[in-house]
Amino acid sequence: MLDDLPDGVVLAGSDGSVRHVSAPAARMLGVDADAARGRPLPDVLRLQDRDGASWCACNTPFEGLATRTAVPEQPWLLPDGSEVLVAARIHRTTLRDPVDRVAVTLRSGRGRARLDRERSDLVATVAHELRSPLTGVKGFVQALLNRWDKLNDEQKKLMLTTVSSDSDRLSRLIAELLDVARIDTGRLQLHRRPTDVGVVAGRAVASVQAATSRPVLLEDPGDLPDVLADPDKLAQVVTNLVENAVRHGDGTVRVRLEALAAGAPGSAEAGGAVRLCVDDEGEGIPEELRRRVFTKFWKSGARGGSGLGMYIVGGLTRAHGGSVTISDAPGGGARVQVTWPVGPEA
Repeated sequence: MLDDLPDGVVLAGSDGSVRHVSAPAARMLGVDADAARGRPLPDVLRLQDRDGASWCACNTPFEGLATRTAVPEQPWLLPDGSEVLVAARIHRTTLRDPVDRVAVTLRSGRGRARLDRERSDLVATVAHELRSPLTGVKGFVQALLNRWDKLNDEQKKLMLTTVSSDSDRLSRLIAELLDVARIDTGRLQLHRRPTDVGVVAGRAVASVQAATSRPVLLEDPGDLPDVLADPDKLAQVVTNLVENAVRHGDGTVRVRLEALAAGAPGSAEAGGAVRLCVDDEGEGIPEELRRRVFTKFWKSGARGGSGLGMYIVGGLTRAHGGSVTISDAPGGGARVQVTWPVGPEA
């Protein structure tokens, strides 16, 4: 049974000799499982830290206080230099008795390495995304301070407007990073109330339209039912979808709202739903890549972006009980559809 576990296991008896080495542990340690039986634990568990100290010498599993029951998970290096995460359980019959047996588990450090890479990607993304607006803010503020008397009112207004826009961009990036952390940890808080999707979408489209020369059109029938949603999160979803279409698509971006009756495909089981559809006229998203769009730091093409927008869209939509799908737009390009349940049943 130990051989079937994904983690390696090494069992040692009260005399400090090895009783069993599972197949995964034997592969990690580079030993023969049968030949390892009866050998001292330090001879089989050849793990070192970066200073050359061994696991057994540092943790002394057969010594210490009688109340000691475990060795917490720690990173150690195998003989081939790869990292494993090692933890141990110390067993005694009673607190008065010596150690009866020690069970050591070894887990590949690739998962931790992947998390480290994600953290590095996050730091690099934040640094890159913060640099541009911060440079703009600092440059325009410095120009205002140095040349205030030489600038006319129109020039001052233009500079302050740019500073305000860059500040809003910084605030949005920080809010996105906080939302990513909350989505990952399951601590996302939603303040739901009946919300007019048409009003929220109209403001988001107007905000994006003001920052681009691309045409962005909104089709709102005007008689949509209210959805039970956090208005700020709903606005964030709509803004991210429209900005993503502007940044990565081409041509006209069309945003369409429509009501779905209860029981209709894509609607909630009770109360119906409202669907938001965003189309662009770009190259579209290949079908094999559509699932990856909603992962963190996913980017396509040479155009900028933090790679967090669609991840946040997926997380916030699911948190509201909705769904998000990607397909092909009728005239070419990508179509992203978000469905939000209507009513208290959401």
